[in-house]
Amino acid sequence: MSNVMDLILSSNYFKLFELPVDFNIDEPQLTARYRQMQLAVHPDRFVNATDQERRLSVQHAATINEAYETLRDSMLRARYLLSLNGISWDDERDTVMDTEFLMQQIEMREALADVTEQPDPLSAAGDMLDRVQSLIGQRTGKLSDCFTQQDMQSARDIVRQLQFLYKLRQEAESLEAELEDAL
Repeated sequence: MSNVMDLILSSNYFKLFELPVDFNIDEPQLTARYRQMQLAVHPDRFVNATDQERRLSVQHAATINEAYETLRDSMLRARYLLSLNGISWDDERDTVMDTEFLMQQIEMREALADVTEQPDPLSAAGDMLDRVQSLIGQRTGKLSDCFTQQDMQSARDIVRQLQFLYKLRQEAESLEAELEDAL
């Protein structure tokens, strides 16, 4: 128990889950370690403890939850890795992007807006979703390579591109759901 508490107090999220600091993680190991740690600090185990120990248990459980959610989600994990390497940004102010990528985004958004005008809108929405998912997969592969090569600036740029693609995917999924509901 105190070993878990020591890990929580003294480490980054990767160390907390005894994982190498890397973009590519062993998700089953992450989940297994998460469950072990949650059992160790679960507030129900501290029913007869002091108020301070109960508070610490709740705080530690929250830290473990936050760390798990961060490492489980590839986008949050990437941003966390960047922050560990001293890279941060202000989403509101840092708006410079690759022109080619921005043009691709404009074209894809126009194509998404035109989906309802297609002879088979549901199929067109599915095709758009497949295209976006493919781009996300490609960018995620490049992101993994950037982290492996310690190219944090390129990793940062790809994370920003992925943010756009995730938003586009969400919009395509919403449109597809609307079209399915209309059937």
